Amino acid sequence: MTVDDSYDRLDDDDYPAYTMGRAADMIGTTPAFLRALGEHRLITPLRSEGGHRRYSRYQLRLAARARELVDQGTALEAACRIIVLEDQLEEAQRLNDQYRRAAEKAEPPAAA
Repeated sequence: MTVDDSYDRLDDDDYPAYTMGRAADMIGTTPAFLRALGEHRLITPLRSEGGHRRYSRYQLRLAARARELVDQGTALEAACRIIVLEDQLEEAQRLNDQYRRAAEKAEPPAAA
């Protein structure tokens, strides 16, 4: 890996750049909360060569959303399910927009 490759990863939302302690600090929670999210399969951190959990920015956004819901009184299991459904809805809307734009480009212009 070159230095240029390392810099490219800084913009990668899926690159596991954050240790458990740093991730917990960033979202204002505890490592135990992050472990619980893993147990509920909301996020699955990658492991370093030494076996330490590493989190991506995308995973931290999900964890922050879970914390927000739990802080509002939602049970952790329900919060995880809500987030999965929100994520699926967002992806479906993105795909629909993509298909709609492709269909609009493919339609011949209307005759006047």
